[in-house]
Amino acid sequence: MAPEAVIAPDLPLALDRLQRDAILPQIDAFLGAVADPAARAPYEALRAAVERQEVPLELAARLGAIAELALTSGRVRAAHGPGAELAIWSMFQKTPRGREIAASVGALNAALAPLAGRTLEAVVAAARGPGAYALTLRAEGVQATIRFEPAGVRIESLEIG
Repeated sequence: MAPEAVIAPDLPLALDRLQRDAILPQIDAFLGAVADPAARAPYEALRAAVERQEVPLELAARLGAIAELALTSGRVRAAHGPGAELAIWSMFQKTPRGREIAASVGALNAALAPLAGRTLEAVVAAARGPGAYALTLRAEGVQATIRFEPAGVRIESLEIG
């Protein structure tokens, strides 16, 4: 997310036409897989909100989950191209999950600040489990291990001195 982006977490998410047109088929896929009327109701409400191009806060997390799946699976890019993928990424960043990821990246960058200007001495990657990886960076008395996993990215350990 660009540092200058302003996200108002207390306002409905406004969508543009490209975002609407790219995410509607993803919502329709969820609707097609759910037969129970009670389970369909939130997706129907989300679909109606997306059609209006304004998603209320109570549906933002559901929109974020669908967008995350559409982005990570490559469905948006395959069906609508890279422009739509970028549009959905922009929309996703405004959802609770998107803001959570942005915060984790911001915290990571702050934690890595002690490495700035130091000579890099070692870089080691390691698997921590299925879908979880670690990258260790060592530079002039500072060692940071960054953990990458489906939930996000974080500092696993930071040693200074």
